[in-house]
Amino acid sequence: MTGRLRKAVRQVGWAGVLAIALVLALGLAASWHAAHTIRQGQRDRAQAVLDRAATLSDASVRSEIHRYLDTLRTVAAAAGSHTDLTRGDFAATTAPLREAGLVGATSLVFLVAADDSQIAAVQQYWRQRGATNLTLSPQGNGGQHLFTIFAQPLDDTTVLPTGTDLSQAPEPTAALWEARRSGQPAVSDTYVLLRDRGLPEHRQQLSFVLAAPAYGDPAPDGSREFKGWVVLGLRGQDFVGGVLTQAMQGQADAELWARNGNGQEARVAQLHQGGHPDLKRDMRVQIANRQWRLVVSADSARLGGSAPAPVVVGIGGTLLTLLVCAMLWGLAGARGRAEERVRTATTELREAERNASNQVALLNGILERISDGVGVVDETGAFLVHNPAARDMLGVAQDIDGAERWQDGYGIFRPGDGRPFPTAELPLVRALAGESTDGVEMVIRNPERPDGIHLSVSGRPLDVDGRRGAIAVFHDITEAREREADLAAFAGIVAHDLKNPLTVIGAHAEMARDALPDRPEHAHESLERVGAGVVRMRRLIEDLLAYVTARDAALKPTEVDLAGLVDDVVAERVNHLHVRPDVYVGALPHVVADPAMLRHVLDNLVGNALKYVQPGRVPKVDISAEPAGPDWVRVEVADRGIGVPDADKPHIFESFHRAHAGQSYGGTGLGLAICRRIVDRHGGTIAVTDNPGGGSRFSFTVPAALPVAPSAAQDVHEYV
Repeated sequence: MTGRLRKAVRQVGWAGVLAIALVLALGLAASWHAAHTIRQGQRDRAQAVLDRAATLSDASVRSEIHRYLDTLRTVAAAAGSHTDLTRGDFAATTAPLREAGLVGATSLVFLVAADDSQIAAVQQYWRQRGATNLTLSPQGNGGQHLFTIFAQPLDDTTVLPTGTDLSQAPEPTAALWEARRSGQPAVSDTYVLLRDRGLPEHRQQLSFVLAAPAYGDPAPDGSREFKGWVVLGLRGQDFVGGVLTQAMQGQADAELWARNGNGQEARVAQLHQGGHPDLKRDMRVQIANRQWRLVVSADSARLGGSAPAPVVVGIGGTLLTLLVCAMLWGLAGARGRAEERVRTATTELREAERNASNQVALLNGILERISDGVGVVDETGAFLVHNPAARDMLGVAQDIDGAERWQDGYGIFRPGDGRPFPTAELPLVRALAGESTDGVEMVIRNPERPDGIHLSVSGRPLDVDGRRGAIAVFHDITEAREREADLAAFAGIVAHDLKNPLTVIGAHAEMARDALPDRPEHAHESLERVGAGVVRMRRLIEDLLAYVTARDAALKPTEVDLAGLVDDVVAERVNHLHVRPDVYVGALPHVVADPAMLRHVLDNLVGNALKYVQPGRVPKVDISAEPAGPDWVRVEVADRGIGVPDADKPHIFESFHRAHAGQSYGGTGLGLAICRRIVDRHGGTIAVTDNPGGGSRFSFTVPAALPVAPSAAQDVHEYV
């Protein structure tokens, strides 16, 4: 024992030491015995609570499924009772269901079957009954197609377009034919709904459909005419969450498992409340013609009452025992121990203060010497930090507080068009709103910077000790932009000087062909190669010039009628072709963009969609648009061509990258790189994904003309 301990023992005495040891042993034993007793009682109560939760969950799922099936039967019977079912009849029958609280339901759809020879007649039949814009889009050849005719959305997501062929999805197809065979509602295998397959993977859910056959009134001979199906789509996670959240009341976890037609089980959805489940109940639930499994599990510590209670009792009793023992022991040497703790704490505090001072000095030194500007503001827009590089770039000696004064005070303008930079779009203002930005370009022009300085600014939100703020980093890119401008001018000169010799070569080749009407075959081939080489070189020069100038040419944004522009591009691309491609143009709004640059993007994407197809196949192109936020429009160009390999997708927009370089498709590898430069200049993004029906889907965003009004867009066009 140390000298201090021996001194304390002498002060307390051996009798006192034994008494303290006895108090410690008895206190610990009593505390943890009580904790064990409480824990056992909690587990017993947890079993009873889980049984009630499992019973209630089973009843809730069965009740909701029966309600959905009854609803489906009612709608199917109503649809079948109409001699000539119309769009208005279907809408009137299904409209009340939007307020029926069908949790997880996506839409009610009426479908009919048709083979290839019946498609035109079926389309005309239903158009005469209210589906005026119905276009049946069969998938594959031969066999029966299953087309959606009418649809009633039951949630706020986009409904599956009418005319869609569900036979492309085996899961709902099997359920439809089973419902017709049995004459009763049927449930499909689990799958991702067609309407959800365009969503990001983390938002997709395993779903299923309930299908019921619609029959007409009995004929005199007792037979009933089959008119189609009524299908109800259900998202599994939404259904389970909506039905079981209230039943569980946060006490237990739940999983719904479906046994699919291949005999394998798939987890439709789960409801996780946290904890470490150690109790479980497994129940069978009948879902139409299938038997699914509902698993309810829970952490017994959560169900049996206050989960920490046993630990609290044990630790509390232990602490109380230790406290009593410490009080007894503390009678000896308390003052010395207290003084030692104070000295240790004081030493640590002084060391921490020195480290903090060194860190502050280091950071200040870095901010003073770095070439990039750094600015930090508080939630009111008052500058807390402005290093010398930032003040030098901005050309203002005194800080200007208040975001509403920054544009006028510092002279902040947009690059290219020279318009004042909107305050709401400044990186620091956006960072104060919680949004991070990278590489936002702007021009600073004020009395100290009359010629202007080009900056690239990145902003990030800050939250220090509960105080909201923002930080921005300024990088001077004036020299880089000047070099790019010089390069663009040089490229124009070089392109002009290269085109002149090409023109001469092409002209001489034409003259040679005209002057040698009876030229040998090898001379004919050589002249053709010369002509083709001139065309390829001219295209390469034009693409190089467009690539260089797309980044720095003056941007002239104005309101553009996207529908009219697309019509011009498509007409220019297809009118001269002997075999007309299948081009569908959806409703397109007005946007704000540079007309010439936007035309270049659309012409390149449409041209690629027409070019990259399998030999002998007629190209199919779909052009559409949808809102991408309050001030943006997403334009999509989808094709059924050869597609883009997954390995090439990350590099497809890079310069001189060609996804099909080893094949007989021409091109310079600059077209998509030019598109990305143009879209970047408009502040948008461009991407490529696989088209679910085969081929590729290119999309880009562009500012919308305010206000966004999709209903005011042009009519749909088709070029066949």
